[in-house]
Amino acid sequence: MDGWVGAWTGGRRAVHVGNVADFNEQFLLEPSSRRRLTVGRFTVGRFGAGRSAAEPSAAERRADRLRRAHHYAGLAVGYSPEPAALVLPAEVDRVWTDWLARELDWGPVELFDGIAPGGTVAEALAARPALVERLATGPEPVLFWGRTPDRGEGPELAAVRRYEAKDAAHGLFTALARHHPGVRVPRQEPADTPRAAARRLAARAAGGRATVLKSPHGVGGYGTVLVTPEEVSAAGGARRLLHRLVREDVLPSGGPLLLEEYVDGGPAGAGRLRDLTFDAVIGADGRVHPVGVGEMAVDGTRYQGVTVGPGVVPPGAAATAERFGLAVGERLAEAGHRGWYDVDFVTDRERRLAPTEANLRLTGPAIAFVLRHRLDQVRGPGHLVRTLDAMPLGARLSQEALHGHLGRLRPACAQLGATLLPLIVTAGHEPEPAVGLALAARSVEALDAAQALLGAAHHALGRMFEALR
Repeated sequence: MDGWVGAWTGGRRAVHVGNVADFNEQFLLEPSSRRRLTVGRFTVGRFGAGRSAAEPSAAERRADRLRRAHHYAGLAVGYSPEPAALVLPAEVDRVWTDWLARELDWGPVELFDGIAPGGTVAEALAARPALVERLATGPEPVLFWGRTPDRGEGPELAAVRRYEAKDAAHGLFTALARHHPGVRVPRQEPADTPRAAARRLAARAAGGRATVLKSPHGVGGYGTVLVTPEEVSAAGGARRLLHRLVREDVLPSGGPLLLEEYVDGGPAGAGRLRDLTFDAVIGADGRVHPVGVGEMAVDGTRYQGVTVGPGVVPPGAAATAERFGLAVGERLAEAGHRGWYDVDFVTDRERRLAPTEANLRLTGPAIAFVLRHRLDQVRGPGHLVRTLDAMPLGARLSQEALHGHLGRLRPACAQLGATLLPLIVTAGHEPEPAVGLALAARSVEALDAAQALLGAAHHALGRMFEALR
């Protein structure tokens, strides 16, 4: 089988292992400083010495970090077009996999859930040799969110550690961009200490320039923040602003930072093209197979979801992103990477593409591309898919109550021409409850209408429970 599906699964059903927390943890401990760095949309930041009595302990922070990452691991349902088995760290009611199986025409799916309530998936599997044996000896390929040390050292892991770093990715982008018209790389400068970062940030603010501050590693927006000159002034200076961003867990403490040029995309409005992703798969033979280009929804610097499918991204921008993304993939393959990767872009006022980071693993957009492929396969071509990774709920819901809520919305979405697919269903009882969903339709208008319906219904939950008090 040719193409990315053949390179990814060989066209077979696969075992999906939700090891998001494991992937994040490998970046948490920096040997040189022995400080904690947090990676992941659902995680919290690292903290230096001098913890006050009101702050959580290191163990409490790790537990919170793991719990949030385990919620996001619910995306494991979409690693490949048809899972044979799911290995999930959190407990998931089978009604959700049954829902997806009906919509996506899956065969029977083995479910191994709730295996890692208080640790990583690797730690849990180490205590379950029978499950490890099942995964290792079965006929299906085993797919992970990302490569981790427990799967062995080697060039693949070395490539992940190298190019997941935003400064290394920036260097690669800079080397390639000269051969790609329509691509411009934002200027970036390193600051080895907080004092150096504050000094350079102050100078940039004095010149009227906005700055994107980045920690070397980060996922889903953590460790990346846009700072304007007005914000520096309002905080009483760059040093005070940096201290506040650390206290608020927006940035890590103590380590190096990158100061990157803010690429102005012009005024927001209808038709504005801003945040793009190009996804591809590097096969075992090192060949790069394009998957597609999607338009991401980003709130500030935090990824919220993506829309993929025909016509979503204008042909010219899609072609530019693909050409550059394939060139990046060829270099990643030379470095030893195998499997999924993506390149994220923002656009400037001239609609040139500015690459901002590479991810050598699965991501939220990868799930949208996989779902679109499966729907086209079982229902005919032409689907658009939109993922909504963390839609707020107006009230805390158990999985049973959430299933009832979404079950009532399912036919309403269908009437609008949209198929509702539940993805992240374990975060409904968090202090800030949320649910991760996908919508599939054959027009952007149907997606927009269904998303508006869902948002209003989620918000109305709060009013409903207030009326019961």
